[in-house]
Amino acid sequence: MEQREQLIIASPPGSITAAGGWGLPLAHMAYRVGGGPHLFRAKAPVTPQGGLMVVDDSGFSGGGDPEAFCNEVLRECAARRFTGVICRFRLRPQAVLSAAAKGLGEACRDRGLDCYVSEGYGAATPEARVLIPTAISGGSLRGRLEEAGERFGRDRLALWVDRAAEDFLLPSPNGAGAPLTAEELVRRREEQGAEVFFSAELCAHYFTYMTGEKAHFVLFDDAGSIRKKLRLARELGISRAFLPYETTADLLESLVER
Repeated sequence: MEQREQLIIASPPGSITAAGGWGLPLAHMAYRVGGGPHLFRAKAPVTPQGGLMVVDDSGFSGGGDPEAFCNEVLRECAARRFTGVICRFRLRPQAVLSAAAKGLGEACRDRGLDCYVSEGYGAATPEARVLIPTAISGGSLRGRLEEAGERFGRDRLALWVDRAAEDFLLPSPNGAGAPLTAEELVRRREEQGAEVFFSAELCAHYFTYMTGEKAHFVLFDDAGSIRKKLRLARELGISRAFLPYETTADLLESLVER
């Protein structure tokens, strides 16, 4: 089915067996780039095999030889029969990682592998698809995706479905809210007796409440809002989307067609 080809579940090592039960392609969130830079793999109850490898940059401190790192990644792809690499680099773009992403994009192209990079590395890696996060707190998601399509080409875009759940104190000068767990979100809504609305621009639900003279704006996703984000992406010609298992596991029954 078309939806099964589009959706990819991104899972940490401890959840890979459960995530694999949905019958969708998997992205293994088991790797990071550390000092050197070198590739590090997390300890896992199940050795990753097949699917995509996700490389995070949370342990990178700067400097080193990007070519050596690329070779380590490519050897791991061959050993684990991975079909591609996701460079989910979320820190501010750095020269070494830009060179590594570019090298991996070219190497994956030559080997028939998929390559994805975070948005900040999209311009440096024209051979790769570009990950666009779906959680926004201002503007419009349609405008965000259209702008990214103009910069990179719509055929290069892929969604990373960040499930929104944040409490913003208004005004919010930096656009950042306090993250809420699923339990905190339910409790806050019930405590405030809040009426929930849907923002077509943000493609997410929201409610407001007051604490004394301070106004709060709570933005969150559920299965319905994520389906609308996926539908919007398809309308714009974006055919692939990643669902992080840790935040969407309880929604997959509504998101995945079996």
